[in-house]
Amino acid sequence: MKNRRQNILSASLKLFNKLGYSNVTIRMIALELKISSGNLNYHFKKREDILEALYFEMVSEFDVRIENLGETKFSLETIKKDIELSMHRMVEYQFFWTDLYILLRLNDKIRLHFEEVYKKRFKGYEILFNSLIEMNIMESFELTKESQFLIERMIGFSNTWLYNSFLYRKKNNQNYIETQSDNLLFMLYPYLTDFGKTEYKRLVPGCFV
Repeated sequence: MKNRRQNILSASLKLFNKLGYSNVTIRMIALELKISSGNLNYHFKKREDILEALYFEMVSEFDVRIENLGETKFSLETIKKDIELSMHRMVEYQFFWTDLYILLRLNDKIRLHFEEVYKKRFKGYEILFNSLIEMNIMESFELTKESQFLIERMIGFSNTWLYNSFLYRKKNNQNYIETQSDNLLFMLYPYLTDFGKTEYKRLVPGCFV
């Protein structure tokens, strides 16, 4: 029973990624699995139930990372690795990010969770910045809202980089993910101390060639 449910989710994810959520029907998923629509409906009453299951499957890993932020030992290297891991996870569920704003309007449960995650991500960035300042990697912020604006830019980029790859037909291979992770990390560069900039250049030498 559990295997059949997971098979449905895997087949749905494959079709959603290939065709887009709005272009995939329950019948198409059933045909992909070579089962009847009725058999599929036993596990998921409607397509939106599959969407919910895939969304919470995707964010389970993100939720754990956010919850453990207070115990994390930060460095530019660990930040870069975490960004790349998150981007790879997003590619696995790329249909959600390429249709993000449409899907958030379709499902209140997902939208409410996404809004709560935003608040946690914002708090996580504040913890990160404070830690980097204490470690003499980042400078203290001069303006009252400087930290807030930087966090908003970084979260905004994190949410939309995959949509841009779809829009401009970029291949989401390892090279592209590394480029986008560098792009996001580079937003910190103007706020780094001399020590932080030295560490950054060591970590991402390709940005300075």
